[in-house]
Amino acid sequence: LYYIAYFCGGTIGLVYSNNLGQIAQSLGKSSMTSTLITLYSSFSFFGRLLSAAPDFMRVKVYFARTGWLAIALVPTPIAFFLLAASGSEMALQAGTALLGLSSGFIFAAAVSITSELFGPNSVGVNHNILITNIPIGSLVYGVLAALVYDANASSSILTDSTVCMGRQCYFLTFVWWGCISVFGLASSVLLFLRTRPAYERFEHNRISASQN
Repeated sequence: LYYIAYFCGGTIGLVYSNNLGQIAQSLGKSSMTSTLITLYSSFSFFGRLLSAAPDFMRVKVYFARTGWLAIALVPTPIAFFLLAASGSEMALQAGTALLGLSSGFIFAAAVSITSELFGPNSVGVNHNILITNIPIGSLVYGVLAALVYDANASSSILTDSTVCMGRQCYFLTFVWWGCISVFGLASSVLLFLRTRPAYERFEHNRISASQN
């Protein structure tokens, strides 16, 4: 469940960022590429900062870290369906910001979640197993995007290259990525429900030990 949640959540956001230049070009907004990359990077940074929120809020409000993972995945399908629904400049910026925020949180929180789920022993090995989904996801999602892009592209005789212009270039890709991220969100919710009793026992024992 954890692997699927990561594979269908944070990894898609990373693949999106790798395709930002081509996405902007296909929508006729090549001049916005630098702005979009900056926007994604900035919100990814804020997402990484927010990943520390559970530790600061622990005294007042305790919530399993797997629950925070599920919450962090919520913006991903919203962003992709927003991008599929509109090709406007505002939608592109909002979707990019949401994906950066979500991905940043997931990447930063992943090490802590891995340690809590499987223990501190061999956390490096366990985390490296988890992040194998990054190259696998980059290949799978990249090929999916390429197939949709090429199917809607027109060949240029002068440059002997394939160029696609218009919303149709990434429309189906955004729909597919959105559906896949919904599956990832569902996996994260199941993971939260599966691990919540263990987190509650751990927190109860921690409070009891601190009072003694």
